Amino acid sequence: MPRLTAPRPTSPWALLASELAVLFGRLRTWALLLALAAIPLLIAAAVKLSSHPVAPGRGPPFMDRITQNGLFVGVTAMVVSVPLFLPLTIGVVAGDTIAGEANLGTLRYLLAAPAGRVRLLLVKYAAASAFCLAATLAVAAAGALAGVVFFPVGPVTLLSGDTIDVGESVVRLLLIAAYVTVSLLGLSAVGLAISTFTDVPVGAMAATIVLSVASQVMDSLPQLDWLHPWLFSHYWLNFADLLRQPVSWATFGDNAILQAGYILAGGAVAFGKFTGKDVLS
Repeated sequence: MPRLTAPRPTSPWALLASELAVLFGRLRTWALLLALAAIPLLIAAAVKLSSHPVAPGRGPPFMDRITQNGLFVGVTAMVVSVPLFLPLTIGVVAGDTIAGEANLGTLRYLLAAPAGRVRLLLVKYAAASAFCLAATLAVAAAGALAGVVFFPVGPVTLLSGDTIDVGESVVRLLLIAAYVTVSLLGLSAVGLAISTFTDVPVGAMAATIVLSVASQVMDSLPQLDWLHPWLFSHYWLNFADLLRQPVSWATFGDNAILQAGYILAGGAVAFGKFTGKDVLS
């Protein structure tokens, strides 16, 4: 339903709770989450119905291991989702943060309280970050469920050759989901910044998604090796260290530092633009 006249709460926690209720109360949000959850289901069904086993090295990483252990459905689904599907859904949510309110005409009501602009930016980013977590968990949970339903489940052999039990395997899958969530926080900040420049949410969504694709394209060009460590997508698929024994946290840390830089940069741009934005025009 359109949010046309009723102002939301002005205290920080009440405003955040209201924003989360609005975000996760939308049919669009659940449609995005269900679309993400369908990816591991499609992968599991395709492998299950195939008359030929997947050859090692064919298809996405870990796909050849799915028939041996269903827990790899979630990992494979994460590899498939990270380059396009997850950034697409994050772009939709992050691009709508400010531009969506401006388009509906509700932005002026949200800024009625003193110092409301900074608070609103923080709340909008927190809600977008919550969606990042929900999106990755949707892929991981649906993958684990599909793996249990379609394939045998047991101890998992890691990339290092060590074997871990099912319980620890689930923990590793959650760690991968956490890694991917952190990876997407920088993109969310970029989307928030772009959203402050326009009153057309579709434009902000499209720009965020295009930047995501452009970053990955540039990261694949060897001529731009010098630029690769600075691209927010550079570490997106580098969660293999979480599938070794012992776990190496170096890549996780490098990724977190890179995304923190984009969060600060995106937040600074959003603050600079939004604090001077005319919300009455």
